[in-house]
Amino acid sequence: MSEREHDTVWDRTRLEAPHTQPDKAQRVRRMFDAIAPTYELVNTLASAGRDRYWRREMVRVTAVRPEDVLLDLACGTGDVARAFASGDPRPTTIIAADFSRAMLQLAAKRPAAGTLFTQADALHLPLANGCVTIVSCAFGIRNFQNLGAGLSEIHRVLAPGGRAVILEFTIPSMAIFRHLYRFYVGRVLPALAWLVSRDRTGAYRYLHKSVLSFPSRVEIVSSLKTAGFSDIVVRPLSWGIVTIYLAGKTGI
Repeated sequence: MSEREHDTVWDRTRLEAPHTQPDKAQRVRRMFDAIAPTYELVNTLASAGRDRYWRREMVRVTAVRPEDVLLDLACGTGDVARAFASGDPRPTTIIAADFSRAMLQLAAKRPAAGTLFTQADALHLPLANGCVTIVSCAFGIRNFQNLGAGLSEIHRVLAPGGRAVILEFTIPSMAIFRHLYRFYVGRVLPALAWLVSRDRTGAYRYLHKSVLSFPSRVEIVSSLKTAGFSDIVVRPLSWGIVTIYLAGKTGI
């Protein structure tokens, strides 16, 4: 890994407003390239294994059909794509896309049958209009340079009648869980992640700040509607620390 990739990506000043940084996408890419080798391990430890349950729920609520073509956006190391591939029924084709080359390389080492890999920016997908019937995205929309543009791009590549299933961190609504969650992601998680990954990019400080400053569930639903989605279902999981959004594209 290059010296540049080891440098601090998210310093204290930029973390004050992570979503408004003009070069947010480039910083997110550098961050994920740096933490890729330990990404899955940190996720499993930090969530006490609940990340597997969240992925299973994504697959379940999507109600996959055998003829579905799935785009797994911001696929990371491929855990969501593999979850869909192990379902019954499973999509006929799975396209796993991420703009971090290091993440894609790890995903490609454990490919599920029928999976294609592509390096792509979520705001500029190299796909034709209406070419997939499902778009999944786990913990990815928070990292988009522009949320509205990213959701519009998801809507563009979906065929009429297709659906988007999005999993993202959210702030619990109950006060006790909200305070515990903020303490955990602000104090415990960065320390745990550093012990495992020795991360120097600021990735897990970014996680804390980016979740706290990200739009609420109500605002995300509004953004989905603005992008053209309808029939939106919102399902909080694990006391509201994550939420699944299922949204459809109208048409025949």
